[in-house]
Amino acid sequence: MNMPLPHAPLQHLDERLSSASNITPHIRITPQSAHIGALISGVNLKQALSAAEVHTIRSALLRWKVIFFRDQHLSHEQQIAFSRQFGELTPGHPVFGHVEGFPELYSIAKHRKANRHSGQAEQRPWTGWHADVTAAHNPPAASILRGVTIPPYGGDTQWTNLAAAYEALSKPLQAFLQGLRGEHRFSAPQGATASQEYLDLVRDNTLISEHPLVTIHPETGEKVLYISPGFLKSIVELSTRESRVLLELLWEHAVSSEFTVRFKWETGSLAFWDNRSTAHVAPQDIFALEFDRQLYRTTLVGEVPRGADGRSSTAIQGNPVLAAHGAAY
Repeated sequence: MNMPLPHAPLQHLDERLSSASNITPHIRITPQSAHIGALISGVNLKQALSAAEVHTIRSALLRWKVIFFRDQHLSHEQQIAFSRQFGELTPGHPVFGHVEGFPELYSIAKHRKANRHSGQAEQRPWTGWHADVTAAHNPPAASILRGVTIPPYGGDTQWTNLAAAYEALSKPLQAFLQGLRGEHRFSAPQGATASQEYLDLVRDNTLISEHPLVTIHPETGEKVLYISPGFLKSIVELSTRESRVLLELLWEHAVSSEFTVRFKWETGSLAFWDNRSTAHVAPQDIFALEFDRQLYRTTLVGEVPRGADGRSSTAIQGNPVLAAHGAAY
């Protein structure tokens, strides 16, 4: 991704986006909520983008955290080519594999988790919310998801802005959190039982990392509440009860509706989100419907997060998630 800005509150991000938009007036950017989400139109993602177009799209991503495109009916090859204009691509998924013949692509199918868990997961306001692969030492910088088979209704995805969530906390709590770190790992959702297949995959591709609870975004300089509910299991050095109560407070706060946006998919839709400053949740209503749902994801290689206290994340187990190019499959 781009070199970091030394300090970039929203005003500076707005100025950067305004300047970029002046150079690419054909690209229209329509915000979708107060804190997160913008719809981008006026550009054809099947074609190679100009440097100015890449800069405008990247500027919109940094400002609005997740950006959406409509009517972009890309092939696997075209999605990969579009994604590569914004950074190196990781393997489809470091634990669960990739689409055959496309090492950079991960299938988001309706029943992709059917063989991973059994039983009913405990339902909390934050259940299912996560940032992608934060168990890795260097989680992906961004994810790009393309809709191919979309139900006529249902199946919406939601995102939340974790930088805005941090800013909304009280100053004393912000200061307290800046010295804390959390352990991220793969595990079955609370209340569900992991299948042997899932346990074998996680064992053979173990990823465990310790990340700061408050990170500094490497491009915008924003402080981010780095608390991926699906992966963050405990706060280091706190007692079990202290950790659980504090995490539940933060998770409930982070997924408050004021920080979120909800996207209704259509065939040909594309969502591109900053994985360093957002969390998202996949829809559960699709399992009450008979319709199929199929999307495909690429992810950009990320760097090791750095905390507001200046300390970087620590790898406990597993290798960094590096680029997929050159891999032999």
